[in-house]
Amino acid sequence: MTTLTQQTLTHLDWLEAEAIHIMREVAGQCSSPVLLFSGGKDSVCMLRIAEKAFRPGRFPFPLMHIDTGHNYPEVIAFRDKRAAELGERLIVRSLEDSMARGSIVLKHPLESRNKHQSVTLLEAIEEFGFDACIGGARRDEEKARAKERIMSFRDEFGQWDPKNQRPELWNLYNARSHKGENIRAFPISNWTELDVWQYIQREQLELPSIYFAHTRPVVRKGELLMPVTDLTPAKPGDTIEEVMVRFRTVGDVSCTAPVESDADTVDKILAETATTTITERGATRMDDQTSEASMEQRKKEGYF
Repeated sequence: MTTLTQQTLTHLDWLEAEAIHIMREVAGQCSSPVLLFSGGKDSVCMLRIAEKAFRPGRFPFPLMHIDTGHNYPEVIAFRDKRAAELGERLIVRSLEDSMARGSIVLKHPLESRNKHQSVTLLEAIEEFGFDACIGGARRDEEKARAKERIMSFRDEFGQWDPKNQRPELWNLYNARSHKGENIRAFPISNWTELDVWQYIQREQLELPSIYFAHTRPVVRKGELLMPVTDLTPAKPGDTIEEVMVRFRTVGDVSCTAPVESDADTVDKILAETATTTITERGATRMDDQTSEASMEQRKKEGYF
């Protein structure tokens, strides 16, 4: 009889097994964890890993999304549909509520809300008493994330100190924290964008339609394509083009740009991803390009 150790495990098998192990460690060590679910491709993979880790039982944590109020409607509709299909509790906390309370104050109405998600997230953590947030961030996305541990410790103010993190030797993870402190756990931290798409292909995972090529009005801003929407209208003098695009990552409309592409299937996206030389955030996220340390500063303030 062939044993597990004698079987040939693929690269994806090992990544999946590690992610399942990490998710179970969080559930075992933490008293009140939550799984962050935005409806994006990484969090869709996280849902499948949670299914494999805990089914046929229910997840030992709710799902939560911090909604800027400026998300793409296709993604929000998919988020609600997928949570309902799973029969799992979905908590949504909105920046609009934080703005109404006065804990978020925008400099002007059209300011990007993305960086302000930290405030609403920390408020939700305090409201529900969460001691761990499980997220789908990956080290290959951005250099600040490359510094972060699988179990990323945050202090009682929700802040991340990259110089004060716990060692993680031999796949041993410490998710314990004192009251008021928080752990951010990243089960797919070691995955690449290509790994994610290969997993989506293998598991036949459904995604929001905007991940696939479609025609959309855009304005070229340097190397980025700014989508023309009610929230991001074209300015006087801008040239609006109808371009075939897809989104490599999804987030706030005000800072998430598509890329030119005719890849309308997972196979075509895999072929594109295998040859790209620019990270998905580098190619699409306007908020990461304000300075070299944009992401790191946001994470120190409590960002995912």
